[in-house]
Amino acid sequence: MRSDKKIKVLQAIRQGMVGGGESHVLSLVNALDKALFEPVVLSFTDGPMITRLQEMGIRHYVIPSLKPFDVSCWMQVKSLIREEEIDIVHAHGSRAASNLFLPAKLSGRPLLYTIHGWSFHDDQPYLQKQLRVWSEMLLTKGTRANISVSASNRDTGVKHFPGFRSTVINNGIDLERFNPDVTLTDVRKELNIPAHHTVVGYIARITVQKDPITMVHAFKAVLEQQKDITLLVVGEGDMQQEMTETAQMLGISDHVVFCPFRPDVPELLQAIDIYCLPSLWEGLPIGLLEAMAMRKAVIVTAVDGSKEIVADGQNGLLVPARDPAQLAAAIIRLHVDVLLRHSLQQAAAETVNLHYCVQGMTRQVETLYQGVLDHKN
Repeated sequence: MRSDKKIKVLQAIRQGMVGGGESHVLSLVNALDKALFEPVVLSFTDGPMITRLQEMGIRHYVIPSLKPFDVSCWMQVKSLIREEEIDIVHAHGSRAASNLFLPAKLSGRPLLYTIHGWSFHDDQPYLQKQLRVWSEMLLTKGTRANISVSASNRDTGVKHFPGFRSTVINNGIDLERFNPDVTLTDVRKELNIPAHHTVVGYIARITVQKDPITMVHAFKAVLEQQKDITLLVVGEGDMQQEMTETAQMLGISDHVVFCPFRPDVPELLQAIDIYCLPSLWEGLPIGLLEAMAMRKAVIVTAVDGSKEIVADGQNGLLVPARDPAQLAAAIIRLHVDVLLRHSLQQAAAETVNLHYCVQGMTRQVETLYQGVLDHKN
């Protein structure tokens, strides 16, 4: 550890919109021991995360780029590393890692890469998947250390890359912010959701990964049996219009409330009863952990990191991916069986309190930073 000043860490993320990785960065920079570390954040787009960093008083930069391995921004990144006298470069996600990879090497700074889920998946065309496997192998071999947010992510790396090594550090949640016992603004009243309705929450980026179309078809099946129930959809993404049009086509728009992204996530979660995440793949979903911390019953698909968190019937329900019938059945089950719903809610909160707090996560990351610098010195 350097004795002359704090350790300056550049935290880099692909975008300024707030999703799982961005929430992780905000929590990490907030919880870092400021007596030892000084965080600086780099994003490749503007957005609500930048506003939040301004409110937190965290130094931050935006270098516009929408592409991986974007040569046009590398010299700017290199200049930033040198001008800010960065000690450690920490990239979150493959897009950020690809645009920090060479600038960090040219600046002589150690690069850490947190893998928030791999960029390759089994449902991709063969050539696209192989190209992404190759690029991830290049990135992970060129870092000083890799962090996997789940054991399944680490195991996938071991399967695909010879000699792959990473440290598993699970995502952590700020339990002061996500406190179910604090009274917050009544979002149900604001959105005119009937007080007696069960509210199902789909709070996520509306992209193929989160399978919004299965969510809508499942809710259609729910409404064929139950009427006192509302689906609250909060988020934005490239499938947003398709999701809205599908709800209209199925004739269920009267029971679905669509909202764009909004930063008051604890308030949104307090307004719902059941949280659904029908993802096709995940790293270790922060939105799921936030919902569980807010003492919500959760239904998730049995994929990657989600099934590491949720034990079926114990602290939530697991359903197969791309199966609207089983997703609908799980929603109806929790809608009807209030005792089960309350039991899962309590167990969900206990899971996060015991295993997924932000302080525990941050202390592990700080230990890794110290180890990387000791190795360098």
